[in-house]
Amino acid sequence: MIDTFILGQLAIGASVGMTYSIVAIGLTLIYRVLSAVNFAHGEVYTIGAFTTLIGATALKLPLWAIVPLVLLVGAGFGWGIERAAFRPFRKFTDEASLKSRAVREATLLSSFALGLVVRETLDQIYHGEWMAIPQEYLLSSPVEFGGIHLSIGEVTIAVVSIVMLIALQFLLHRTRIGIAIRAVSSNLVGAQFSGIDINRVIVAVFIVGSLLGAVAGMVVSLAYGNVQSFMGLTVVIKAFVAMVIGGLTSLPGAVIAGVLIGLAEATAGIFLPSAWTEMVAYVMLLLTLLLLPQGLFARRRN
Repeated sequence: MIDTFILGQLAIGASVGMTYSIVAIGLTLIYRVLSAVNFAHGEVYTIGAFTTLIGATALKLPLWAIVPLVLLVGAGFGWGIERAAFRPFRKFTDEASLKSRAVREATLLSSFALGLVVRETLDQIYHGEWMAIPQEYLLSSPVEFGGIHLSIGEVTIAVVSIVMLIALQFLLHRTRIGIAIRAVSSNLVGAQFSGIDINRVIVAVFIVGSLLGAVAGMVVSLAYGNVQSFMGLTVVIKAFVAMVIGGLTSLPGAVIAGVLIGLAEATAGIFLPSAWTEMVAYVMLLLTLLLLPQGLFARRRN
């Protein structure tokens, strides 16, 4: 019988992995449409956490009011990323121009630069310190499932992640904008000829992905109680690794890979010093690139 401590560590790892998965979905959505990586996405996660901090400390809002505030700020920040870092490079709307190597490199660098500006601005304001969420907002109450001891925050991370994944599937398969997103990601030129507004779809992708990232930052900050200007950097790197392992364009692949990374880190943490667990995701990435260079769930593009 597996020790309850190990089961508890695996449960925590799965919860952390779901956070990677949610952030990875935002990266994957954008990559499916533009074949470009948004490296400012980690700052969406950070902004969600800092919005929670400001709502709880400066504005003294109740938790139910912080949630829509985070959604609003996350959506606005996603819109801003698209306008500032991606829209200027879409001078031509044909597929070859949108997905050319030059445009991919330019948007990668511009999004990285935008994320760096946001990160350094927060660092200057808060001096790189870890800021504490007020105790009354924290999801720190202990819960027990069959001898496995967790906090309500860790359970909330998993539950919220699952709810957001289900909501995303509903959006993509049951709404007009979701079907448009799938059409553009499958065949951009064909979507244009069918009358779909490409710019509107791309903005929607950034907003949806940013909503997911901001909510992830909010829930994690409430679960663990600390916020810092560089907190999104590690998460976006792990999410990028999950996206690559999952096959770059596969949403289920990104989700599964994110959870696998979380479980692998938790397992390694049982047997290795904590400093070594940070290497686990990168070892997994290296093995994937060597053995399955297209990822575990590579998706054929039309």
